[in-house]
Amino acid sequence: MDIVTITEAAALQIKDMMKENEEESAFLRVAIQGGGCSGLSYGMGFAHEVEEGDTQFEQHGINVLVDKDSAAALKGTKIDYKQSLMGGGFTIDNPNAIASCGCGSSFRTAKDAGTPETC
Repeated sequence: MDIVTITEAAALQIKDMMKENEEESAFLRVAIQGGGCSGLSYGMGFAHEVEEGDTQFEQHGINVLVDKDSAAALKGTKIDYKQSLMGGGFTIDNPNAIASCGCGSSFRTAKDAGTPETC
């Protein structure tokens, strides 16, 4: 089982972003970092190299990297892309999150409270 699941809708959006930014050969790096209202924040970006300790897998034609420090907190996470009248955006459903802030981009797990910031 891969650490993170990317839906087809999210994959299509990511591929469009890769094409727009001329990053078709890049990896998608999914990670967590300290910060946000609840202590941890999600991060997604393009990377060109696999780093030591990375887990690498492929979904819907996208090569994904997750670093070893983020893997436990992201295990089982689903990344989707939703369109609405207000526009579109990525949604992240993390079964490890025990608390999150209203914006949905900050969370904490039972094992890692991170470093909360004032919102």
